[in-house]
Amino acid sequence: MSIPHVDVRAQYAPLLDELKERLAVVLDSGRFILGPEVRAFEEEAAAYLGARHAVGVANGTDALVLVLEGLGVGPGDEVVCPAFTFYATAEAVSRVGATPVFCDIDPATLNLDPADAAARLTGRTKAILAVHLFGRPAALDQLPGDVLVVEDAAQAFGASLGSLRVGAAGAAGTFSFFPTKNLFGLGDGGLVVTSDDELAERVRLLRFHGSRDKERFEAVGMNSRLDEIQAAALRLFLGHLDEWNQARREAAARYADLGLAELCELPEDESGHVYHMYVVRSPERDRIADALRAADIGCATYYTTPLHLQPVYAGLGYAPGSLAKSERAARETIALPLWAGIGAGQQEAVVATIRTAVTAGAAA
Repeated sequence: MSIPHVDVRAQYAPLLDELKERLAVVLDSGRFILGPEVRAFEEEAAAYLGARHAVGVANGTDALVLVLEGLGVGPGDEVVCPAFTFYATAEAVSRVGATPVFCDIDPATLNLDPADAAARLTGRTKAILAVHLFGRPAALDQLPGDVLVVEDAAQAFGASLGSLRVGAAGAAGTFSFFPTKNLFGLGDGGLVVTSDDELAERVRLLRFHGSRDKERFEAVGMNSRLDEIQAAALRLFLGHLDEWNQARREAAARYADLGLAELCELPEDESGHVYHMYVVRSPERDRIADALRAADIGCATYYTTPLHLQPVYAGLGYAPGSLAKSERAARETIALPLWAGIGAGQQEAVVATIRTAVTAGAAA
């Protein structure tokens, strides 16, 4: 049985006719940049997330850069962020001229450890960049209340922190609509979310070359705009996001019911988690990965070199062992097949393959 790691087509296939109709409307209009579909999506996304403003941009990385620049983060500033996450988190900090300060993670959640993040604050700290990794909300309520918190929610659209949606809990939140995300587009796309009127206006200015009218330029901005095609698709998919996220939660629970906890460490279940990826950990990670791939079952290992050990940040002085929990997660975590609509039989095959690999490892 061939099983993909993620099957995006399985999610949008039932919507294909309606999707084509919506895209045809855009094509017939001849309007492709910052038109009515983008405006409508921004309004609908802001309402869904519980924020006053949503600003569509070209991708999730640009969203981070625009927020940091909009908040005035720049040379001489420090931004605390986790070491175990995708490079774009720290890259955005570097792009605006600030210095990323890496903190360790909580092994139980794989998100930043609030106590370690707090310990790394200095007089130069401008913000904490908290990542909701793999769809699990970070513990924002445990972070210091006297420092700006920016949410990198690229992997967590629809996740919640109590009564709040992620992205709307901090000073600003950023999202990616890369095709494997919970809320996905038909290519790249991103979103900035905030209830700060001034910040929202600044981001709108910066996403369009620092101009409001293409005639007068008030800042050095960038060309980073969500297009009408993406917005039309996202508007359709947003209406199905809650059911898709619930299907992901049910699939995650099914893995536990199949006895996977006997074979590896599972992500802690909580109501706010939306399982962008279903990530387990095991000292036998590489053996498990090899067995899955040999069985034509998709899997992925993410962030196998944590950010503090990446060559680009060698000058910051971090050494192997300096963020031991992040380094251990980099050696032990693996993402198993999961998407909205994965079948029970597919999950049974995944667990059976892992069981065989772990049993063989124990006997070796």
